[in-house]
Amino acid sequence: MTAQQSVGGSDPPSECDLAIVGAGIIGLAVAREISSRTPGLSITVLERERDVGFHQTGHNSGVIHAGIYYAPGSLKARLCVEGARELYELCERHGVDHERCGKVIVARNESELPGLEELERRGHANGVGGLRRLSAAELSEVEPHSRGVAALLSPDTGIADFPGVARALAAQVRDRGVTVATGAGVEAVSVSGARIALRHARGETRARFGAFCAGGWSDRLAVMAGAPAEPRIVPFRGAYLKLRPDRRELVRSLIYPVPDPRLPFLGVHLTRHTSGEVLVGPTALLAGARDAYALGRVRADDLYSTLSWPGSWRMFRRFWRTGLTEMGHAASRSSFVRAAADYVPSLRPEDVEPAFAGVRAQALARDGRLVDDFVVHDTERALHVRNAPSPAATSALALARLIADRVQGGMR
Repeated sequence: MTAQQSVGGSDPPSECDLAIVGAGIIGLAVAREISSRTPGLSITVLERERDVGFHQTGHNSGVIHAGIYYAPGSLKARLCVEGARELYELCERHGVDHERCGKVIVARNESELPGLEELERRGHANGVGGLRRLSAAELSEVEPHSRGVAALLSPDTGIADFPGVARALAAQVRDRGVTVATGAGVEAVSVSGARIALRHARGETRARFGAFCAGGWSDRLAVMAGAPAEPRIVPFRGAYLKLRPDRRELVRSLIYPVPDPRLPFLGVHLTRHTSGEVLVGPTALLAGARDAYALGRVRADDLYSTLSWPGSWRMFRRFWRTGLTEMGHAASRSSFVRAAADYVPSLRPEDVEPAFAGVRAQALARDGRLVDDFVVHDTERALHVRNAPSPAATSALALARLIADRVQGGMR
């Protein structure tokens, strides 16, 4: 089976050694890592949707991050640099569309220069290759339609077809005997003796151990298994626009702002996609459902989960101005395009059309803090990935090694 073919779901077994919940890029990378270490282990991946890589893996801008943004010495910094290198190799080996197209992070004015300098310092400390500071004139040579007082060039940043990566991983693990069962959303979790029982839409699977990589539903499944309520997943809907085909020449590679250090979001940016399209976005609007790909989709249990969490109201009080700005971007295409035109001044509202939306499963602490690091909890016979924010997709293969270590330790 090639990376470009759709992956069908196998029948989930009633018994296995390891059950992995979630067939996004993280869950499949964990299956790949553990199946390579322990070939005789029976592994089942349970996925709620009809195909792999549907949610966060399949609804994003497809950027392979180089490792610039993260504090030196942090887990995210190391895993991103390692993971990006391995992800490029996987794409080449399995014929997944990708391109090392490069990125510029643009300082619009003098006040953003300290932030740009900090990113440059972090990038060098993290071992990001090829970083180069650009003057305004040099920026115009790299991105002729972009404007700023300075920029940071990252030639190793790129793009990839992440759903294609997920299909490649699924094909690889199936070849090793791993069962990938789609349409098997987990509905209940219980532990009895030496087994964890996962009741799902296609029956029940009992395993010696469970690894939960469930993205937007990770908190609910963790609490079912006995984990703390904190952090709570709060969904943010990120909508993208795309440039009309005749205006794609406005962007050669990827154009990013200097991010607000208080927030785990990178701001409105312009990115080429492996499809050939040029995306503008995303917004970051609090959503009424964990699968709110349509703007009007609201699910009562998801909305109640957000509004009943004390951290939500503390977050609202702290970031209400940012929330109003995002609401303006979501309500007005002109407002959205003006934000992007800060970096590409010739961009006009008539140059864009709707693209797609994704939902970021943002972990929120009880004190209102937007959690920006990986969070993993252990329960009896299970491990739960509670927060896997960007650059989790880029870092997936490296992150999977750490998760696999924890899983194997729990199975002993």
